[in-house]
Amino acid sequence: MIRGIVDFLRGGAPAPSPKQRRKLFFDKAPDHIYAVGDVHGHDDTLGRLEDLIVADSATRDGTKWLVMLGDYVDRGPKSSAVLTRLTTRPLVGIRRVCLAGNHEAVMLDFLGNPSAEHHWLRLGGLETLRSYGLNTLPAGREEQNKLLRSLIPVAHVAFLESLPSMLQVPGYCFVHAGLRKGVAPADQTDSDLLWLRPSASGNSTIDNTFVTVHGHTPVADVEIGAGRINVDTGIYMSGVLSAVRLSRHDPPEIIQTR
Repeated sequence: MIRGIVDFLRGGAPAPSPKQRRKLFFDKAPDHIYAVGDVHGHDDTLGRLEDLIVADSATRDGTKWLVMLGDYVDRGPKSSAVLTRLTTRPLVGIRRVCLAGNHEAVMLDFLGNPSAEHHWLRLGGLETLRSYGLNTLPAGREEQNKLLRSLIPVAHVAFLESLPSMLQVPGYCFVHAGLRKGVAPADQTDSDLLWLRPSASGNSTIDNTFVTVHGHTPVADVEIGAGRINVDTGIYMSGVLSAVRLSRHDPPEIIQTR
């Protein structure tokens, strides 16, 4: 991560992200955790959801965390604003932890290997570049690097590189996409944590001693099952951004913007 930031500051393209991101393990859970699904560049909606979460948290005693489940960029119109919010606007009384999604990983790959043919551009990357004021990608590699360096803040690149791929507390494991069946949380790979679909996971969460909370796979409404909670309600299609509150002594509660 450090080498990537230094290269960016010196005028070179950022180095690729580490092969395996950090995983966060805590022996004690806070009293309340708010988990937010995929944002995809919808900063205004995220702001409204944060207001609802802050208002809800003000009525509750104890410690509070907000876990962002990844995919902050692409598809929506304000990816740059989302990253600015997450890097500069902390929430009063709530600890915010941001996890990596597959779209953050692909964006970093593009920044390290810019090309008009890069697959990120077909996954919503064009919308992200427009949010930085870049409407046309130059043809030459040197020109591409120079323009990207001038438009994308170093703080945004550092944030993308630093994102962990997992957060686990007693009772819950938070990831962007899913967990591989039969693999301990500490041994899960980023390729699964950031890309796995529930149908490919082998229903691994059913036999676990924790509930997996994830996004990545859009659903019509928040799914709350015996071993898995899916908070991705496909904002770029539905206009709905969702969160779930997980409290120590209460059942899960859904919070949404519509």
